[in-house]
Amino acid sequence: MAVKPEEMRKLLRVYFIMGSVNCSNDPEEVLQSAIKGGITLFQYREKGKGCLQGKEKLQLAKRLQTICRANHIPFIVNDDIELAIELDADGVHIGQEDEPASMVRKKIGNKILGVSAHRLDEARKAIAEGADYLGIGPIYPTSTKEDAKAVQGLSFIKVLRASEIKIPLVGIGGITAENAAPIIGAGADGVSVITAISQADSPDASARLLYEAVNEK
Repeated sequence: MAVKPEEMRKLLRVYFIMGSVNCSNDPEEVLQSAIKGGITLFQYREKGKGCLQGKEKLQLAKRLQTICRANHIPFIVNDDIELAIELDADGVHIGQEDEPASMVRKKIGNKILGVSAHRLDEARKAIAEGADYLGIGPIYPTSTKEDAKAVQGLSFIKVLRASEIKIPLVGIGGITAENAAPIIGAGADGVSVITAISQADSPDASARLLYEAVNEK
């Protein structure tokens, strides 16, 4: 699915990222509740201590993808290009430690390609190599990623927009409904969250509050 920038901006509004280790409840129930609340994009990120491997990882991916397809929510896979291709996922998201965006683009064709960027040169390289959007962060302190970079706040989003970089941007890291609006005000198109939804008492209500916060701007 080749996605135009204006459509990508809409998809990034409330971008939910989750794997089995992030959930207090059954991942399928959490995803269904989050979709009900208004998420616009989903990323399967099966990482961290105690994460599923091999066949179990694949089986959960298939179940979550089925839920996304039934609800017309694009299904993105984090890092695992082979899994994304096997599932015919809607796209992949990679970090700076993964294989180059140019190589991933060749493997996935016109599917969605997201790339994490922490510096201006990384952003420009990702754009040149075919990224559809950039993940920027961590915006606020986060404990979800063990290898998280230094907190950037809103400064890097502002630097990118001041540099006339127009690619769709999504903020990540420590984001909640209470602190989401300034990220959009700084120039991002949406917010991506893990625990704000996955560990909420009501993923539905949490997703709805995030959607409202993002769309107030």
